[in-house]
Amino acid sequence: MAVENVLAQHIEKTPGVVGGKARIAGTRITVQNIVVWHERQAMSPDEIIAEFPQLTLADVYAALAYYFDNRQEFDESFAREKAFVEEMKMRYPSKLKEKLGQ
Repeated sequence: MAVENVLAQHIEKTPGVVGGKARIAGTRITVQNIVVWHERQAMSPDEIIAEFPQLTLADVYAALAYYFDNRQEFDESFAREKAFVEEMKMRYPSKLKEKLGQ
């Protein structure tokens, strides 16, 4: 069985579902979610499946493989999202900080 076939069993993209992003087949958990949990929050694959028991280790590893095969696409997406958050922070300052005098 080719690697592409294995990934296709675990990863799918459907227009209109989670914005058409790559996700674990049959769920709304995106590859990006898995990447953030693993790469940015230092969760192990075992910790991820403990938190989300509908996932299998194969799902998590397939998501990570998909990420590493398409890393530039994801890194660009992360950068766009970060820029959007920064723009929103500038456009809509925290009212709590105003109230606290900070």
